[in-house]
Amino acid sequence: MTFREYLLKMKGSTKSPPGVGIGELAWSWLGAVLGIGLCGYLSSQYFEPKDQSLIIGSFGASAVLLYAAIKSPLAQPRNLVGGHIISALIGVACFQLFGNTIWIASALAVSLAIVAMLATKTLHPPGGATALIAVIGGAKVHSLGFYYALLPAGAGAIILLIVALLVNNLSRNRKYPEYWV
Repeated sequence: MTFREYLLKMKGSTKSPPGVGIGELAWSWLGAVLGIGLCGYLSSQYFEPKDQSLIIGSFGASAVLLYAAIKSPLAQPRNLVGGHIISALIGVACFQLFGNTIWIASALAVSLAIVAMLATKTLHPPGGATALIAVIGGAKVHSLGFYYALLPAGAGAIILLIVALLVNNLSRNRKYPEYWV
């Protein structure tokens, strides 16, 4: 392949997808505000007073998939829950083994999380962030150890899933999930 052919691959080969109607905007907004709002509320009222959390940054990206890209294989329940839990476990292990060198722990956490999600058919891109947060999240996250995979990663993902099941199926034009396993 020539350098020119290589660069031409970056041009793209299809048109951008069409825009969405006001109904899709409204359902996506409602799901996101309820899902993230519920995790945030429960975190602030019940978990943070106990020096724990039920919300992590990667849930913002999960909300995009769960409430706006509901047909995507990356947004299905297996991928959501499995992707966060598997990635959290890997992130914690990488921090515990290589935490003295954060850049190595970070690179290994994300790359190994990707490989594990691919191997287990649980690919969920926010899982990469969940793994990274396990490494760079600071003393509060590090003190959780492997418990981080259950709370906040697993429990928060399940709350987002419950909201996705309830909200996405209210509309006649939406059906979620496409599959469970």
